[in-house]
Amino acid sequence: MSHTKTATAEHIKAADRELAKARSPSPPPHPDSRAASLAPPSPRSIAARLASPQPDLSSRLSPVPERKPAAAPSSRATPAPADSQSDPGDEEVDEDKIIDLDTFNQILDLDEEDTHEFSLGMAEAYFAQASTTFTDMDNAFDGKDLAKLSSLGHFLKGSSAALGVCAVQATCEHIQHYGALRDEESGTDLTEQDALAKIGPLLKRVKREYAVAERWLKTWYKEHEV
Repeated sequence: MSHTKTATAEHIKAADRELAKARSPSPPPHPDSRAASLAPPSPRSIAARLASPQPDLSSRLSPVPERKPAAAPSSRATPAPADSQSDPGDEEVDEDKIIDLDTFNQILDLDEEDTHEFSLGMAEAYFAQASTTFTDMDNAFDGKDLAKLSSLGHFLKGSSAALGVCAVQATCEHIQHYGALRDEESGTDLTEQDALAKIGPLLKRVKREYAVAERWLKTWYKEHEV
């Protein structure tokens, strides 16, 4: 097994341990609690949570050739029309706003010059972690465990930021704050009932956003197989 694969496996386990911590029982939220308003971390600082540490570029024998910036996949799905009377969870997902290409290109810069093994490993780890996190979110919502919803929202927000999945990142940030009984947009506290009412539609929406992002990433890697 190559060094990159070994390092990727080790750090995927580390990310899974962090997810396990987010899934652990937590005390109920207090009305005065506040969710941390963290600025989006840089892709390099989060990459280790999903895959591998940054490669030692100085150890390469020759300069890395300039890479062509990533562009959206050529095959794109046609989004379903939104019902004007539907809730936020049924709103149309804009595929053009799903992936932050600047962030994604920074992740591609960490790949070896002749392969996308590193970034693909990050993407595959993200797919697995997102699937588990959505299941945990559903269970927490059914159990009205707002503190756990806040923790899981924070976790998936960071994982999404690492790959530039900006739509999922933004929605998870709302879930994080609502789970802490806080509406950051209006600057007001929420009751548990109000928080759950806001989170419910967002759980539907974030899954749709993730599905589009997963399809986008899989299509991109398929079109750029080395």
